[in-house]
Amino acid sequence: MLDLSKALREKLNSAFTLFSAEVVAHQVASDLTEKLLLKMPGGDTVECVLMREPDRRTICISTQVGCAMGCVFCASGMLGLKRNLQREEILEQILRLDRLLDADERLTNIVVMGIGEPLQNLPVLLPVLDEVTDPKGLGLSPRRITISTVGLPAKIRELAAVGKPYNLAVSLHAPTDELRDELVPVNDKIGVYAILEATDEYFETSGRRVTFEYVLLGGLNDQPEHAHQLATLLKSRNAHVNLIPMNRVETLDFDEPSASRTAEFVSILEERGVAATVRKRKGADIDAACGQLRLKDAAIDGPTLDVV
Repeated sequence: MLDLSKALREKLNSAFTLFSAEVVAHQVASDLTEKLLLKMPGGDTVECVLMREPDRRTICISTQVGCAMGCVFCASGMLGLKRNLQREEILEQILRLDRLLDADERLTNIVVMGIGEPLQNLPVLLPVLDEVTDPKGLGLSPRRITISTVGLPAKIRELAAVGKPYNLAVSLHAPTDELRDELVPVNDKIGVYAILEATDEYFETSGRRVTFEYVLLGGLNDQPEHAHQLATLLKSRNAHVNLIPMNRVETLDFDEPSASRTAEFVSILEERGVAATVRKRKGADIDAACGQLRLKDAAIDGPTLDVV
């Protein structure tokens, strides 16, 4: 900044810190996915990820230190929920990842799918997204931002009332309350149909098709009957299913589905008129799935669930 005096530049250099967190780990995968483990001044750690595709550069950010949702197959919540991240802590993740891009690259998409339940920290998250979408900020279209949730109906309606066309992704993972209660313990206080009613309202208000995330757990929720049940739930809705084959976590006793079972699941959904895709695995060689690097850094043992 040569329009500032040398003395002022030296003073800024010695006294001003742009980022407050420490980069504890920076991993680069063979597919050029990059993951940062950031340690906040108080010692809390969170993860954020940069994913590269031929036509897009997507970052995934965290909103909480840990998670209270307790999904039994997810590494993010195995340390429990400690606190919400503050505005500057969320924004720092975005800006740090943006600075990893080369000169000929530009940020195209943000997914709020890292550690934590974003809708539980909505009052902090929304001002961050306002800055990101501001032409004087990063100038990113709201349509290129996806917010993930375990499915909190009241919060989904609160997000809809904001009036911004953000994409909504609901982590469903099961087509029945009985099975979802096992996989997503908070479901026993919510229920699948209450979630679907809220997502219907979100679509009506925002005009944005809702995505339903579905982690395929080998032998548990990946059977043909589950695909048919899921199709029955969604066939009359303008919805998209994003199937995610289980990303193996050492401390969790779950198996990846076979390629043939995954293909059969997709086929059943499509035959019954439900749009479905299988998420590409990114950064598998650097523990890129949510919470894995933080969990490894904390070196804890996690719970298991018997697969029948």
